[in-house]
Amino acid sequence: MFNTPNVSFEFFPPKDKEGEANLLRTVSCLEAYRPSFASVTYGAGGSTREGTSRIIKRLAEESTLTPAAHLTCVGATREEINEIVRAWQAAGIKHIVALRGDAPAGAEKYQPHPNGYANAAELTAGLRKMGDFEISVGAYPDVHPDSPSVAADLENLKRKIDEGANRAITQYFFEADTFLRFRDLCTKAGINVPIVPGILPIIKFKTVLHFSKSCGAVIPKWIVDLFDGLDEDPETSQLVAAATASDLCMKLMTEGVEDFHFYTLNRSQLTSAICRRLGRRPHNAKCNLSNS
Repeated sequence: MFNTPNVSFEFFPPKDKEGEANLLRTVSCLEAYRPSFASVTYGAGGSTREGTSRIIKRLAEESTLTPAAHLTCVGATREEINEIVRAWQAAGIKHIVALRGDAPAGAEKYQPHPNGYANAAELTAGLRKMGDFEISVGAYPDVHPDSPSVAADLENLKRKIDEGANRAITQYFFEADTFLRFRDLCTKAGINVPIVPGILPIIKFKTVLHFSKSCGAVIPKWIVDLFDGLDEDPETSQLVAAATASDLCMKLMTEGVEDFHFYTLNRSQLTSAICRRLGRRPHNAKCNLSNS
């Protein structure tokens, strides 16, 4: 028998009022599962900076969630980033997900701002100087697409941990062995903070294919075959997605994994189903899942 795992959720800033209303419905569904925290993403080049700050503050003021704000190094000076952090501090935000960030649209590759933080390790060090934050950083079981090797990727992760990060949250993956091999490599590299698996419930497979090309996540052939044609059959797709993600989590639980971070894509139904399958029961749920 397994212990009930801890869960956390990721949301993204919506583009319009309708999207924001949908997000708040999703939040009211998922907060019933009492997550450890809920993170809000930060677009390439700081493109969602204002939206991230607004949603983070709404979560802090209007929900029971503990919000975690994503922050990237892209397109900003150190002082500009520090100013954002000070505003979050004033709003009571104590958890930051520190990321290098992707190159903005139209750029061939990431270039650090000449007066900015060069990477997530520098950003983590800067945050440690500014306050007693809870700091999460990214990790890549399939290797970050900009890394020249597995060894270089692990060295970069260790630098982030050595600068004071409390945990690493992984990019999504689809096979338990992918995570377990990565966890073993982290242990051998002297990385001794929690490595939290990131789980992506598949809402639309074509969207996952697009994401994976840019982030370097490997999609095994059996997943491709399993979801072939299901974008035109959303009900069956949801059943298959819930079963696939639940099976992945349960395999990881047999190997001692106790924490999962779900990339919700601002939808609640699949994540709710998976949480229930893992033994997390909702408390005071306030939603109609068919509408979220």
